[in-house]
Amino acid sequence: MPEADAIDADALCADYFAATQALMRRVLEEERGPLDQAASKLADQIAVDRLVHIYGPGGHSNLASQEVFFRAGGLMHISAILDEGTLLSNGALRSMAIERTPGYGKVVITNQRLGEGDLLILVNAYGINAALIDAALEARRRGVFLIGISSFQHAANTSPNHPARHPTKQNLHEIVDIAIDCKVPIGDAIVRVPGMGENIAAVSTFANAFTLNCLVIRTVARLAERGIEPPVWRSGNAPGGDEANARFIEHFQGRVKAL
Repeated sequence: MPEADAIDADALCADYFAATQALMRRVLEEERGPLDQAASKLADQIAVDRLVHIYGPGGHSNLASQEVFFRAGGLMHISAILDEGTLLSNGALRSMAIERTPGYGKVVITNQRLGEGDLLILVNAYGINAALIDAALEARRRGVFLIGISSFQHAANTSPNHPARHPTKQNLHEIVDIAIDCKVPIGDAIVRVPGMGENIAAVSTFANAFTLNCLVIRTVARLAERGIEPPVWRSGNAPGGDEANARFIEHFQGRVKAL
C-alpha cells in the first residue's frame, strides 16, 4: 500500500479555529437586534424575580441548557429543563429516537407546568426535530413567551420529509416569539481532511454556547442599567465561592427543579 501524502493537521486546526471564530462574529454582528430584544425580556423576568427556563431537546443540544445553568458567572434565575429522555448518557441511539418521537416534547412541557407569564428558551442548532417542535407548540398553547436559538440555514435546507421532522414540518424559528440564528452550517462538521469522504469537527456547541453567553451578558447589562444587580453564581472552586452562593441557595432551592 503506497504511503499517503503528509497532511498538515496544524493547518486544519487553524482552519477550524478561523471558521468557528467567523461564525461567532456573524452571531455577534448579525443577531444584535434579536439578542437585544431577548435580553430585555429576560431582564423583565428577573427584575420581578421570575425564572428563565431553558430546554435543549436533542443530543448535544442538551449541552446548551447546561452551559448557562448553575455555571460560574451565570444567572441564578436560569432554570434548565434537564429531561432524561434525550440525554446522551442514557444511550445515543435512544436519545435520537426520542427526539424524533412526536408528542414527547409536549409531555416534557406539561410536566414542567409552564404557563402564562413564563419564559422559555428553546435551543437546538438544527431547529427541526419533533420533540423540539412539540415543546414549542405546547408552550405556545400554554401562553409561554418563547425564545428560539437555532440555525435558520440548517432548518431551511433540511428536507420536509427528513425522519427527524415533526409531522407539521415546521421550523423552530418560525413559531417562537423571538428567533436567534446561531448560524450553524448544514451538516455541522466543517473541516475537510484530504482523503476523507466526511467532514469532521462540529461547531454547533460553540455556536450555541456563544449565543447564550451573549444573551446573558446583554441581560445583565440591561439589569445594571435599571440599577438591579442580579444574583450570579460564583465558582464553588474559587475562594469564597461557597459562601457567596450560599446567600441565595434557599431562595432558589425548590423553585429551580434541577438545583
